[in-house]
Amino acid sequence: MTLSKILTGLALSTAIVGSASAADIAVGSGTYTLDPTHGSLFWSVNHFGLSEYTARINTFDATIELDADDITQSSLTATIQMASVDTDYPFPENADFNEELRGANWLNTEAFPEATFVSTAITPTGDNTAEITGDLTFLGVTLPVTLDTTLIGAMGKHPFAEGAAFGIQATGTFDRSDFGFSTFAPNVGTDVTIEINAEFIGDASTANPS
Repeated sequence: MTLSKILTGLALSTAIVGSASAADIAVGSGTYTLDPTHGSLFWSVNHFGLSEYTARINTFDATIELDADDITQSSLTATIQMASVDTDYPFPENADFNEELRGANWLNTEAFPEATFVSTAITPTGDNTAEITGDLTFLGVTLPVTLDTTLIGAMGKHPFAEGAAFGIQATGTFDRSDFGFSTFAPNVGTDVTIEINAEFIGDASTANPS
């Protein structure tokens, strides 16, 4: 089975795919886990109508169970450590803005240390794109969120691991007020946009050295 068929619905990264490679690389069914050294999760909200304030989450993990024969039967799960929020606040001597965001008025990470995403449907939208719909649990509330995903590239055998690998990018938007989180709205927007870039590496059974 060609890569485009296998990964049409599973795209979560941005790079340029060589013209001769991706479509002809077979990737096997199996368990693919996030390479934490090549993954990022950014979020942004509108700030006073002036800009999209952007920060990131430093610690998260994800697993894809890939069914190469029927991509719609594949699944994605992710766990996000909310206390790892990182804003690169430029004046740490004056305030710890990350710590403020961890507080009860914002992300309330003591009560809700994790957010999770569990896919419920994968809908191909193109040769290398798909919608991944799933249940996002955030601040103790679970609601559906859809990620627009794009396959970036893949290889039948990762050079530094036993299995195959692929990289994907996903973007999505949700309304934080739906989760009971409306601090400083509307000056701080309620629409939260997320962008995930990630490389996934399979177990040994997924490899295709040729």
